[in-house]
Amino acid sequence: MTIFKRLLLGLVLALAQAAAMAEPVDINSATAEQIATTLSGIGKAKAEAIVKDRETNGAFKSVDDLARVKGIKAALIAKNRDKIVVGGAVPSATPATPAIPAVPAKPPAQPATPAVPAQPAVPAKPAAVPPAPPSPRK
Repeated sequence: MTIFKRLLLGLVLALAQAAAMAEPVDINSATAEQIATTLSGIGKAKAEAIVKDRETNGAFKSVDDLARVKGIKAALIAKNRDKIVVGGAVPSATPATPAIPAVPAKPPAQPATPAVPAQPAVPAKPAAVPPAPPSPRK
């Protein structure tokens, strides 16, 4: 295998792993391998414990329910919160805020004094042109 092919293969594998890690994992349907490769600090053993707990105790209702799995602490959950979904829901970066109620638009302000119609322009008088000096006669 040439060096170029090895580099290309390595690049493809790195991109595939990055793409897999970019998508959040649904802890109620993911395999142990998917959980282990997507979540930071969770290896194969903890991922298998998550799947076993899910099969034994039922689906997780929230991300915080992962704390019921032995070896999964709150700090580990917080570290991976943005990479985890429960039941297919996409995690939100910030909690939803209620919409601001619409405020009716204010009517346009009325001028303090009534408008006065413009007066027509007065034509300007031509400037007085001094008479030309007499031309010298020859």
